[in-house]
Amino acid sequence: MKSRNILILFLSMAFMATSCDDSKEYEIKSTDKYEKGKVSLSDVEKEKPARFLTVSGNNKRNILGQTVINGKLINSAKIITYKDIDVKLSFYSKTGALLEEDHEVIYESVQPGGSKTFKSKYFAPKGTDSVAMVVIAAKY
Repeated sequence: MKSRNILILFLSMAFMATSCDDSKEYEIKSTDKYEKGKVSLSDVEKEKPARFLTVSGNNKRNILGQTVINGKLINSAKIITYKDIDVKLSFYSKTGALLEEDHEVIYESVQPGGSKTFKSKYFAPKGTDSVAMVVIAAKY
């Protein structure tokens, strides 16, 4: 009977010792996965900035006949700060015909989760009714 109790005690101590080692190993592996996940998110945000940057705004005409564009850039990325953002401007007529396209580079930095406003003036083509904006590229 005593040998049976000693055997059970020995087996339970061996089980506890191995289970403690496994948890430490699991914690290390879990941390490695977290770091790898963080790096991969950063890589995704670096590869496709247009996916995480949105631009919106409005346009009006000033006294000189220029089209004044008031825009806002929003960065929905979690890690990367974007700068020197290339925005494609498309000028449309009342009927929706594309009159002209142009690029504007916004030389500002936009922090993760942040936004920046900008203002641009153009002598838009005759008959311009609206301007569409799309982010093409950005640096980080």
